[in-house]
Amino acid sequence: MPSNDLVLLIVLSIALLVVTPPLGAYIARVMDGERTFLSPVVGPVERGVYRVLGVDPAVEQGWKGYTVSLLMFSLVSIVGLYLLLRLQDVLPLNPTAAPAMSPELAFNTAVSFDTNTNWQNYSGETSASQLIQMGGLAVRNFSSAAVGLAVAIALVRGLVRRTSATIGNFWADVTRSILYLLLPISIVFALVLVWQGVPQTFDGSHVVTTVQGATQTIPLGPVASQEAIKELGTNGGGFFNANSAHPFENPNGLTNFLELFAILVIPFALTATFGRYARDKRQGWALFAAMAGVLLVGAIVIMAGEASPNPLLPAGINQSLGNMEGKEVRFGASLGGLFADITTGTSTGAVNAMHDSLQPISGAVPMFNMLLGEITPGGVGAGLYGMLIIGAIVAVFIAGLMVGRTPEYLGKKVESFEMKMAMVVILVLGLSVLGFTAIATVTTAGLAGPLNAGPHGFSEILYAFTSQTANNGSAFAGLTGNTPFYNVLGALAMLIGRFGMIIPVLAVAGSMAAKRSVAPSMGTFPTTGGLWSALLIGVLVIVGALTYFPALALGPIVEQLLQAAGQTF
Repeated sequence: MPSNDLVLLIVLSIALLVVTPPLGAYIARVMDGERTFLSPVVGPVERGVYRVLGVDPAVEQGWKGYTVSLLMFSLVSIVGLYLLLRLQDVLPLNPTAAPAMSPELAFNTAVSFDTNTNWQNYSGETSASQLIQMGGLAVRNFSSAAVGLAVAIALVRGLVRRTSATIGNFWADVTRSILYLLLPISIVFALVLVWQGVPQTFDGSHVVTTVQGATQTIPLGPVASQEAIKELGTNGGGFFNANSAHPFENPNGLTNFLELFAILVIPFALTATFGRYARDKRQGWALFAAMAGVLLVGAIVIMAGEASPNPLLPAGINQSLGNMEGKEVRFGASLGGLFADITTGTSTGAVNAMHDSLQPISGAVPMFNMLLGEITPGGVGAGLYGMLIIGAIVAVFIAGLMVGRTPEYLGKKVESFEMKMAMVVILVLGLSVLGFTAIATVTTAGLAGPLNAGPHGFSEILYAFTSQTANNGSAFAGLTGNTPFYNVLGALAMLIGRFGMIIPVLAVAGSMAAKRSVAPSMGTFPTTGGLWSALLIGVLVIVGALTYFPALALGPIVEQLLQAAGQTF
């Protein structure tokens, strides 16, 4: 791979290492309601929100009350966005006269943005008005990220508290997440993007004359404000259909680096937040190491794969720049691969290259990232609670079996209820991905979606339901997804992936919060250090491989073998 791309990866890693401790500490102070440097400005707004909602932030909720509040908030959000999408043709701020979305597309889109998936079966610049982009989609980008962060903090509270009946106040957690974290950073980031040439305007499309003398319609709108929270909130839904490959969303190398940094900064910082709550920074760094280890291995594999030529192309074609199909020339093949790894290691789903054009082995990397549960480092909040459930809880259980004693984590026993909830998370995600993929591959409506035949066509279907269940939103874009079949099944996959995970997580939070702590002994497995990080990685990879290897073997693995043999479909 080009040396400058490797240098960028190193610089990005160093930047994250530097920012993680202070930002993680700041998040902990915000979520605990402590005073910060933003309190003089944001504090009155926060208190005003509580008055409007009729909420006392000092009154905490048990896990069931917390869950009910979250579900009601999500239901109202989905219904509200659905109505906006169905009525956008009669609403203001619609300079391109975008029509109302069909019922099934509006349902899919409303669910998509509320679940932090941002799967888009439509072209944003032609199918969504400016009102929808700002008042519908961008608002959900903030709220869905805040919900994920709230759940993560609720789980952390449950793990570290002793004999507590509560895990926090949902309304206070969401409000603080938005006002003190997501909104301020997004404002600064949006201004930087505007400085670099990203549009932020109420103008509609402009008709211009090209250098060849032809006319071209160039859509504009409030792009920078949505682009900022799209990346920071690990949402991923673009203003334009081409997403971050479009020069109006991602103009140059600087914005590309900043967008990669914005995607990763909060998920990694939350490991430091966890360490602060646990009163042991090593706990957070152990999670950081496990997350970063998996992400970096994937980055090396995909960057090297995309820097290599496609062996099926004729020898006379110059492939010195690597596999440039579906790539942006201003970024190159390797950085297109790096973006794909990062956007699927988190729940972002934004793209600066077309994943459908990746080499087969490269395409397996983002798919495997998502199949792990998107916990390396995962989405805002979702990555941390996913790692703690799929990784830590299962890992200490396995460690307990090895030493013949009841597993413990952070001084509390991990018993049958917690393991049942962890298994619910793993099994529900697998059932959604594999079940919906199976349905699509044996029905006429499902088989009408893929563009390609053979293993790559199967990969397009598998990737779609993997992405939607994992609440990612990226796609092998050869799949025609805007059909009643894929809109409805995709929405169901997104709901299962989001709430089929959140509800067991909150149940674990409530169960662990009520427990007493036990003193560590000689038989207690240490949950800090390199051995623990290695165990976490091993558990993640083994669980993912055992669950999904047969499906991956039918798609990207066999396609890679056939490519090496010179065969295509």
